[in-house]
Amino acid sequence: MQILKNYKARLAAAALGILCGAVAPLAAHAQDFPTQPVKIVVPFPAGGTTDILARQMAKELGERWGKPVIVDNKAGGSGTIFSDQLARMPADGHTLMLTATHHVINPGLYKNLKYDTRTDFTPLAQVATVPNVLVVHPSFPPKSVQQLVAYAKANPGKVNFGSSGTGGANHLSGELFKLMAGVEMVHIPYKGAANALTDLLGGQIPMMFDSVPGVLQHIQSGKLLALGVTSLKRSPALPNVPTIDEAGLKGFEATAWFGLYAPGRMDPKLRDKLAGDVRQVLQSANIRSQFAALGAEPGSMTQAQFASFVDAELTKWVKVISDANVKID
Repeated sequence: MQILKNYKARLAAAALGILCGAVAPLAAHAQDFPTQPVKIVVPFPAGGTTDILARQMAKELGERWGKPVIVDNKAGGSGTIFSDQLARMPADGHTLMLTATHHVINPGLYKNLKYDTRTDFTPLAQVATVPNVLVVHPSFPPKSVQQLVAYAKANPGKVNFGSSGTGGANHLSGELFKLMAGVEMVHIPYKGAANALTDLLGGQIPMMFDSVPGVLQHIQSGKLLALGVTSLKRSPALPNVPTIDEAGLKGFEATAWFGLYAPGRMDPKLRDKLAGDVRQVLQSANIRSQFAALGAEPGSMTQAQFASFVDAELTKWVKVISDANVKID
């Protein structure tokens, strides 16, 4: 009997040693992170708001971590193509994704996604919230929201508006505008906001809703005319541009937000370190100043708050898309 007890004791000790050996590297990894350059992938073309925010944040994180933080653009499928790749990657923190509201909208649009948005990603931080702004090419006859509504009513189905893709925040801003103004306009989806913006600047399309950071320089240079911002308060970056609510569509509000994600099943200690470091960077005076110049508000949620927010947004947008009967073009 004593031999059996000794054997069980040795077996338990060995099992505990194996368990400790498995856990120790995770704890050490979280403490030592990063051990190599970190890549932040933006699943949209370069030049859009998501890309601008990622590059500003990457610089600050690189200085904090003492390792290069590289921004890589891998566009396609309204963010779904790289999301699928990230979901299958090791959750070691060295590859992250900064994406827009599309991430929580896509499950309502695409019925055959190869990943589960709720479980295959680790939400780390809400990076920023940004109002959209309705911009038009200077050659477009309407010069105000009121004139645009009147023009669209006089020309039903003849006014096009571009977007970064079906179901994105700027597309849904346009759909909300159509609904509230009672007008018929045609949506032209692109593979990213930068591509739509190129055609807008060239006069191939007359208007689009885009985030303030993405078009601010073109408004300031006179290449685009801003008719109204989509938040209920004026943007500090565009203090002379009225809100669409002020311009007559009472209650109109549609803002974009941007989040940082890692692959799912990340070790909690590593998750908390990443989320904590990102949150401190977002609260830095330098980032707040840079984001403010773009009309963006840095996120302030904790990791747990952001995870709950993402979960609620997933539920909300699935219902909105179903109720509005939004379909992939």
